[in-house]
Amino acid sequence: MKKYLVVFLASILMFSCNKKQENCEKPSSEKKFDMYEMSEMALLMEQMYVDNERLKRRIIKGDTIGKFPNHFLKIHSSVMTDKQENDNFFKKHATEFIQSQEEIYKDPKNAKQHFNASIDACVKCHEVKCGGPIVRIKKLYIK
Repeated sequence: MKKYLVVFLASILMFSCNKKQENCEKPSSEKKFDMYEMSEMALLMEQMYVDNERLKRRIIKGDTIGKFPNHFLKIHSSVMTDKQENDNFFKKHATEFIQSQEEIYKDPKNAKQHFNASIDACVKCHEVKCGGPIVRIKKLYIK
């Protein structure tokens, strides 16, 4: 009798396992994932952040400043995630940022002040346009 009970339970278990496998979705090789693509402006801002981290270290160490990174000028033409954000407010603050950055290279004796002014320009713009990276941007300030 025990043998029949074991065989019966085993067959129920096997049947229920087979049933679950039939109902399961098979992984499709045709499923596509939408990957987030950064806009030209987001990519540029990421690059400017990295460049400014390096510049900050050079200023603190008293190293040579180098040359103004001309790719910063793409701030005026890079495509934004939301094209409507490229308005007069943004253009004004982008110009202030570029001017502050250029002053670092023109007047290296006062690089710290010019550097912090350029970070101010970033923060002021981001307070209105895109607040997400403000905490990160503020880490660039030279104290």
